[in-house]
Amino acid sequence: MAIEPGSERRAHQWMEEEYSRERERDVPFETLSGHPVAPLYTADDLSGHDAERDESFPGSFPYTRGVYPSMYRGRLWTMRQFAGFGTVEETNERFRYLLDHGQTGLSTAFDMPTLMGLDSDHARSLGEVGVEGVALDTVDDMETLFDGISLDEVTVSMTINAPAAILLAFYVVAAEEKGIAPEKLGGTIQTDILKEYIAQKEWCFPIEPAMRLVTDMVEWCAQEMPRWHPISISGYHIREAGSTAQQELAFTLKDGLTYVERAVERGLDVDDFAPRLSFFFNAHIDFFEEIAKYRAARRIWARELRDTFGAKNPKSMLMRTHTQTAGVSLTAQQPLVNIVRTTIEALAGVLGGTQSLHTNSFDEALALPTEEAVRIALRTQQVIAHESGVTNTVDPLGGSYFVEKLTDEMEAAAYDYFARIDELGGMVAAIESNFPQREIADAAFEHQAALEKEERIMVGVNAFRVDDDELTEIHRPDPAAESRQKERLAETMARRDDAAAEAALAALERAAAEDRNLMPLLVDCARARVSEGEMVAAMQRVFGTYTETPVY
Repeated sequence: MAIEPGSERRAHQWMEEEYSRERERDVPFETLSGHPVAPLYTADDLSGHDAERDESFPGSFPYTRGVYPSMYRGRLWTMRQFAGFGTVEETNERFRYLLDHGQTGLSTAFDMPTLMGLDSDHARSLGEVGVEGVALDTVDDMETLFDGISLDEVTVSMTINAPAAILLAFYVVAAEEKGIAPEKLGGTIQTDILKEYIAQKEWCFPIEPAMRLVTDMVEWCAQEMPRWHPISISGYHIREAGSTAQQELAFTLKDGLTYVERAVERGLDVDDFAPRLSFFFNAHIDFFEEIAKYRAARRIWARELRDTFGAKNPKSMLMRTHTQTAGVSLTAQQPLVNIVRTTIEALAGVLGGTQSLHTNSFDEALALPTEEAVRIALRTQQVIAHESGVTNTVDPLGGSYFVEKLTDEMEAAAYDYFARIDELGGMVAAIESNFPQREIADAAFEHQAALEKEERIMVGVNAFRVDDDELTEIHRPDPAAESRQKERLAETMARRDDAAAEAALAALERAAAEDRNLMPLLVDCARARVSEGEMVAAMQRVFGTYTETPVY
């Protein structure tokens, strides 16, 4: 970027003669992540910035300004709302409600037992069935979950990781029994197991066998499900655990690059699977920092896929992203204020160029959202899309001195982390040595300390409090849902052919001990009505289990 002659001298003169006479407020002028912010940005701050190299045009390498030339002038982002609670029948009703109110994609939340690979009748599941998401044990549950919904006409996202291959098998068989072939299914399953060991802490197996399952899914989907995204590489949970924006960016991208490495080592051509990889980022409250994060992410991914992995297909270099507003930014105090927070965060996601967006409901710090709260969250996206005017031009903040400088600094911070991770032997070794876990824990501690010292303001929490906080009507789980789900599971077990189920399980266990792709075996188990917990247990007999070394 050319620097106007004399601009550096004029900016310095302005700082000395004008700004220095002003008195600044006694607050930290820095991003939410602690990155210092200058009082003014000028062309001088971009002296090392090459617009032709770093920005180009929307839809052109390195995609800093957007992955598609027309962006929202051509097509709006997919509007998703995360939904899942109680039984599959209840969640099916919520799905239909959302579709009727203009949602364009379904996003499924599963309960804790399902996320941990446990059936609803397991002893550890007691009290958790259907509480934080929908309970799902067998392919029969999957069929009921999407009853009356055309799976070849709607895209579906499933937020599940350790047992993702099993849930995908259920989905494939549920569609198959409706006469829909796998190649017609569109959507995403999260599958990002590395961020589980880093941040979310939901696993079934040790790291290496878990990585094998991920690679099995990538390989199988490349062959059988060309419209399906087999991994949504997720920074969302890393950020929710307390990371900075820079850590979210670096650890997420390094996780993604590690999945690419494993698939290439398996013998896959990068262009055969990379076009179907997607990302899932957090949209936090620091508006400009978040926008810079998304722009830097696209640039880094494009360069690494081309220059490190030799991708030739431009679609392999496109970073398509789903964005969700920050759950950790929501407060139980004065919950209606969360509507404002979510709006700012959603707007950052849109101006950052997301392809899919979920807006959190204002009551989620208290409970699963009510229908009214979900409707307001969806309307927030619709107002941004249809009333705000921000969709009229592509990358409207491109060229902003501040945004471009932040983007460059975000990229540099990510590469600094890449170097530290590589010194430890790569991402898997770094996780095993607790490096990212410790970095996140330290960042979370520093943020909490700043709140407690009131160095950073959180409205309604450590400032602008009210004595009589408003009462909010919340969703309350049906206490009978657990018993109903256990009855559903027992009915499926009673109806199935036990000999076929046992044979499918035995074949899965044998294959787990061999060098074979496990996806076809999991699909066979799903057809035989083998439960999720049974499949996990069979693989654990070969793979073992995982115990984390705590980080303090």
